[in-house]
Formats: sequence, structure tokens, C-alpha cells
Amino acid sequence: MTDLSLFGHDPWWLVLAKSLAIFVFLMMTLVFAVLAERKIVARMAMRVGPNRVGPKGALQSVADGVKMALKEDIVPTGVDRPVYVLAPILAATPALMAFAVIPMGPAVSILGHRTALQLTDFPVAVLYVLALASIGVYGIVLAGWASRSTYPLLGGLRSTAQVISYEIPMALSFAAVFLVAGTMSTSGIVAAQDGHWYIFVLLPSFVIYLVSMVGETNRAPFDLPEAEGELVGGFHTEYSSLKFAMFMLAEYVNMVTVSALATTLFLGGWHAPWPLSIWAGANSGWLPLLWFVAKVWGFLFVFIWLRGTLPRLRYDQFMNLGWKILIPASLVWVMIVAAVRAARNAGYGIGWIALVIGGAVVGLALLALLVKTLRPTESPEPDAPFDPMAGGFPVPPLPWQKEHSDA
Repeated sequence: MTDLSLFGHDPWWLVLAKSLAIFVFLMMTLVFAVLAERKIVARMAMRVGPNRVGPKGALQSVADGVKMALKEDIVPTGVDRPVYVLAPILAATPALMAFAVIPMGPAVSILGHRTALQLTDFPVAVLYVLALASIGVYGIVLAGWASRSTYPLLGGLRSTAQVISYEIPMALSFAAVFLVAGTMSTSGIVAAQDGHWYIFVLLPSFVIYLVSMVGETNRAPFDLPEAEGELVGGFHTEYSSLKFAMFMLAEYVNMVTVSALATTLFLGGWHAPWPLSIWAGANSGWLPLLWFVAKVWGFLFVFIWLRGTLPRLRYDQFMNLGWKILIPASLVWVMIVAAVRAARNAGYGIGWIALVIGGAVVGLALLALLVKTLRPTESPEPDAPFDPMAGGFPVPPLPWQKEHSDA
């Protein structure tokens, strides 16, 4: 059983201090993530990026926040006002609450009280995070519905389909971790990775979660609920000032939360990477907090890297990826993990090396399917008759195809 004796005994002032520290950590990470994203994407596009506000543009995020707060809060005529106001709050609050069960470090001493660098934990903590992620989508859906406008409504509907499609493979990737770790407690999962990280034992689960977390947070190339090319601005088209800022806050805090969860489930949490882990002091005291933050920022860089590299997927490609590739692959992989776990429990000498080999096979098959699905289709010959459904999705004819069909 997982040892949860450290939790539930902190004095009220320590609980308040930890809650405030988590909030400050998330807000500061948000400020730096916005600036880092603009700088990194600018460098990838061979541009300068923000360089006017503060030294080399370092205060640009602060200026953006002040600008949003001072802008006029415009409420369109005809909106469902109570739901319209509630939606951004409902999007931002679960994102902040989810971080309560993320272990950021081992037990330390704070003013004579021994406590874990984690607000709380309980036997089903990972399911708590998954439930809050499900609640957060209601903010997007209600924002689109309450705006009483066509494009926000379409963005809200897209977000509903997106979350349903990608929470299933995300939950299945969690199931594989639960089977190997034997617990759903976040601190217990980190403790179980003391000798080996689950990214090596459960590589397909890590890949599936990596794709699902990008789809879950509505980030490029999966930012279809707010695709400006066809939805103007998506679900938050009719929002301005602080209400729009809360949607932006929810997106970036969700990025931090899913990155922290990936760190917890697959990268050993706050444990030091090898070869630093050889030193006994690397996993004690306050130093593990540094390893945790470094891993989270590694995932945040991946988010930014994807945005600056990949074009937005077509909606049918996005749905096919979730339902035809990720979910079947997740089901197959969970059955393999469950079979290995059952064999070990029955006393058969099957080591975790079987999962490494099986994971490599499933991972290669998954990668091949991803490449096949996302690879651009070849253009037809100029003399071929035009078929709008040739690629599985209705598309308008190109000029030469139109002339050919008219002829």
C-alpha cells in the first residue's frame, strides 16, 4: 500500500502557504512561458521577437497582462450573461486545482514541521486530475454556447468532440501506469520509479499520452476549437479584457499541469536523472524541486516546438488519429501490460524486459501508423477526373481541376 501518512496533518498556515506557493509558481511559469514561446517561435521563423519592453523584451508578458486588464470589457448584445461570465471562470479554476496533487519534491522540514513538497495526495489522485480536465472543457463549451454566435458555437462543439476523443487514450495510458506501479496515488507512482522511469518500461503509453496532452490542451497542431482560418477566433471570439485573459491563463496553466503529470507518471517525478541520481544527496532536501521544474520546462519546450513546426491538422485527420490509431493502440498495449502483470503475480519469471520489447514493437507500429495518417496525399494527375472525396474528405477543386470538369 502507498504510504500517505505525510498528508492530512499539516497545520492550516502550512496548507495556506503551500497553496499560495503553487499559485505563484503557476503564475510565474505562465509569464515566462508566454515570453519564451514568443522568443522561440520568433527564432525558429528567423525573426527578433519581443525586444522593446524591458531588457531584450523581458517584460513583454507583464505589459500584455496590464494591457488585457485595462482594455474595455465588451459584452455583446444577446449573450446569455450568467453563463457568459461563468465560462472563463469554469475554464481557469480546474486548471489551477489540478496541481494540488502533483508531487514537486520529497519530504522536507519547514519551520520544524516535516511535510512533503505536495499540497495533498490520496489513493485516486490521478483520477482527480483527469476529472478536473474533463470539467475544464465545460468552460469552452459554455463560452461557445453563451456567446450566441455561429463561430464560437462551432468552436465549442469541436472542443467537445476533441476532449471526448483524446481523454480516452489518455486514460488508457494512465491505466498502464497504474498496472505497473500498483497505485493511483501520485506520490506512490513517483516512489515506484526510484530505480527506473516508466518512459522506458511503458514507452507506448508515454507516446500516446504525449499526443493526447497536446490535443487535450487545444494546442497547435490540434488547436481546432480556436482555428482562426475558419472560426475567426473560435470559442473565445466574443470575449475581451480579463475574460479573454482567463481563457489564456487556463490554456497555459493546463500546459503546465499536463507537463507536470507527464513528469510524474513517466519521468520519475522529482527524482534526479542519471548519472546525477548516483549521488545520494540528489534526491533529498530541496534540490529535487530543481529536477522537477527542469523536466516540466522540457515538456513546455516541446509544446512551443510543435507550434512553430507543424501546420494545423485537418479535422478529419485529427479525429482519425484519435479514434483509429490512439485508442486501438492504447487498448492493445494495456492488454499486453495486464498480461505481463498477471503473469508476474502468478509467479512466472517474466521480467519487465518483456514490456520493453513489447513496447518497442507497439511503438514502432504506432509510429508507422502516425506517419501514414499524417503524410500528405499525393496530387492526382492533371488529366485525371476530379473526385472531391478522393482523400476521404470533401474538398473544392483546384483551378485546373475545375476547368477539366467543366470541359
